[in-house]
Amino acid sequence: MVNISGIIKSIQNIMRKDKGLNGDAQRIEQLGWMLFLKIFDDKDIEMAELSDDEYISPIPTELQWRNWAKDDEGMTGDALLTFIDNTLFPTLKTLPSAATNKRALLIKEVFEGNNNYMKSGTLIRQVINKLDEINFNSSKDKHLFGEIYETILKELQSAGNSGEFYTPRAITQFITDMVDPKLGEIVFDPACGTGGFLTSAIEHIRAREVKNIEDRVTLQHSIRGIELKPLPHMLALINLILHDIEVPDITYDDALAVKEYTAIKPSDRVDCILANPPFGGTVADGAETSFPSNYRTKESADLFLILMIQYLKNNGRAGIVLPDGSLTGDGVKARIREKLLTDCNLHTIVRLPNSVFQPYASVATNLLFFTKGTPTKEIWYYEHQLPEGQKSYSKTKPIKISEFDPLKEWWQNKKDNEQAWKVDIKTIKENGFNLDIKNPHKEEEEAIHTSSELLDMIHESFAKSDALLNKLKEELL
Repeated sequence: MVNISGIIKSIQNIMRKDKGLNGDAQRIEQLGWMLFLKIFDDKDIEMAELSDDEYISPIPTELQWRNWAKDDEGMTGDALLTFIDNTLFPTLKTLPSAATNKRALLIKEVFEGNNNYMKSGTLIRQVINKLDEINFNSSKDKHLFGEIYETILKELQSAGNSGEFYTPRAITQFITDMVDPKLGEIVFDPACGTGGFLTSAIEHIRAREVKNIEDRVTLQHSIRGIELKPLPHMLALINLILHDIEVPDITYDDALAVKEYTAIKPSDRVDCILANPPFGGTVADGAETSFPSNYRTKESADLFLILMIQYLKNNGRAGIVLPDGSLTGDGVKARIREKLLTDCNLHTIVRLPNSVFQPYASVATNLLFFTKGTPTKEIWYYEHQLPEGQKSYSKTKPIKISEFDPLKEWWQNKKDNEQAWKVDIKTIKENGFNLDIKNPHKEEEEAIHTSSELLDMIHESFAKSDALLNKLKEELL
């Protein structure tokens, strides 16, 4: 049996010797495009066999993995480095068939947004030879690698700013379980990162409803995502391909700008949204102008919220992650929350401990669950607590799906208790549509913040100040 874990560790050790690679994020990007080509080629071979060689790959013959990388004594050293930098990347960035062939478009987008960082062709050859020990058409190898790949994605949490692209698996799984997407429903994540919510939906639906080839085809066409950044976009493609989505429908673009708010038509609308939109930052210049004037803001999480409401069908369901900052505030923030409560039934808010997303962020976050089509009459709140004896979550002690078992049990028959409380819409309206409502069963405690939390609070304060200054400048001009 192939020791896939050992192969990945060997690859990481080889990459650490290369002077062109600096840090985990670059190593993951380097491994990513190589994995993508290897997996794509294995799939090409499988598809050609299934179609009796009638299938034609969008990758030119001489650039197919099997024809330049497969021979473990093939190109190496300067010749290999020159081939990758001067032939492979330039050609795959400009595939002419990308305009008409979806598989070609995937390749073009991956190579437009990523780079070959390695400087040693000899070390590249060693990495390639290790990768070739894995057969992605072997169900056993693919399953084992899927588990290793999840570990690689977790490493993003400590890879500088790349941590923003990874949502803990326990969160994606819990939200998916509660929203409960069904076979035939369109599942959408407008800021899909590395594809965690989408793969959770695939696994959820496949385990319950996929029984035959027709069901598999239906599932193939039911999963949609958008991702702006090249590294997570590439990793999401690999993630979905490993989950047997042959041509992942993940658009490489900014969801806030790819389509005007008013241009989102019934045919664009979806049944389920599962998402952890970016928060704590500002949107690209001009992105907010795609939205009606009364909802324009530079805060990314708030714009994503209004966008997701627009994308949902009537009776469509959503489960999303939002920071405390989106639950409170006046002006445009209050107007966005008012629209949420008017257009949707925001039935449940789960309040999470601050440290769920450490080490990337330590801001307090919430899980919001809502259904579009009827206004909110009351909201149930549930305060998720840290395991007994644990002071915070961390890389070595992440949140676990088993911790949500009491919450799942409560969900079936919601009742007031020490962790749960209900607030009616009248109270929320009178309070300026403020959704940041503390647990009434707990005495107010003096807030004690870690250094990381204080830095996040300062960052958020500066972001608000910048937004106010920009608004003032606009009014003075």
